[in-house]
Amino acid sequence: MSLSVPASPAPAAEPVLRPASLVGRTRAGLSDALAEIGVSEKERRMRVGQLWNWIYHYGVRDFSAMTTISKVLRAALAERFTLDLPEVTAEQVSSDGTRKWLLRMPPVGARDRGAEIECVYIPEVDRGTLCVSSQVGCTLSCTFCHTGTQRLVRNLTTEEIVAQLMVARDRLGDFPGRTPPEGAFVPNDGGRFVSNIVFMGMGEPLYNFDGVRDAIDVISDNEGLSLGRRRITVSTSGVVPQIEALGAEMGTMLAISLHAVRDDLRNELVPLNKKYPIRDLLEACRNYPGLSNAKRITFEYVMLKGVNDSDAEARELVRLLKGIPAKINLIPFNPWPGTRYECSDWDRIERFSEIVYRAGYASPVRTPRGRDILAACGQLKSETEKLSARARLMLEQSEAEAAALAS
Repeated sequence: MSLSVPASPAPAAEPVLRPASLVGRTRAGLSDALAEIGVSEKERRMRVGQLWNWIYHYGVRDFSAMTTISKVLRAALAERFTLDLPEVTAEQVSSDGTRKWLLRMPPVGARDRGAEIECVYIPEVDRGTLCVSSQVGCTLSCTFCHTGTQRLVRNLTTEEIVAQLMVARDRLGDFPGRTPPEGAFVPNDGGRFVSNIVFMGMGEPLYNFDGVRDAIDVISDNEGLSLGRRRITVSTSGVVPQIEALGAEMGTMLAISLHAVRDDLRNELVPLNKKYPIRDLLEACRNYPGLSNAKRITFEYVMLKGVNDSDAEARELVRLLKGIPAKINLIPFNPWPGTRYECSDWDRIERFSEIVYRAGYASPVRTPRGRDILAACGQLKSETEKLSARARLMLEQSEAEAAALAS
């Protein structure tokens, strides 16, 4: 009997670095690109404005469509750069209309083999919310979060963050005068395009401060993508030293992943609490620039059965937040394979919400969206790691079986 033994995996090929895309670049980044192809400093300001309008307002994918730019300059741009978006390697659609895209980013350097991230589009009657990622993986290891089980690979670049919105608008047919790509989902009720962005995907945004700040500058620019900063929410697990800078430099809405009212429990659920305990975190919130009743902080609180959902904890939450203009989002726990937590019973969630509401705080219970495609809060995890882990396991099993048969 012949035995076929799996060959050792071949060394991974060096990544092929494609021409850089201009999509996602800041105005300074576009100016640098023009300088690379010899455009004079005097001319660059005008050309940056033209590129900005074509890329971010019209969403063009071919330099030849930029009819206000000379053919000579268009040809020079096309020779050195592209207008490519990240590849959509998978699109999952939930029964509730939520869409999750797995995006493959091109390599950003000789040692980078590209990365895969997930972003999620949530359509509602009065808005369309895009949940974007800021890192590949995460370093925080929050025990209730699926993304926290994935190791941190790297920060996303500004261009990669902006590109998530560009992909969403492309897939939704949300650029004027452009035919949506084949298979795109085009809302037909006039109110479900991307109107809001939340940095609640993979990663801790404040550990990628510069990349997130510059991406928000691009996203909120009135001459391009034009999403107001009041429609952008940055969520943090509590990187206290960066919270004031977030308000001062980004001016967005702030969300805090709180999830517990005692340091001992929060140390377990959100290990970052060991470095920045609840008292320090809430003090930073009280000092958040621009904080007012019109610009309240959202406190996110995942409801874990028998862990953090008692009446006493609801009352302590109210006491802790006294004096902070706030809204409290109660999030039914979204299970994922291997988790040890369960979602609180519905009547327990309602009782918790009632205590908070009677104390004067808005306490909406977030409707779980996209649970059936692991697109709900706390469920994102890039397919890159899942597939590579599965491949390693299959290889190890094959080698073990071959060794057993050969002995």
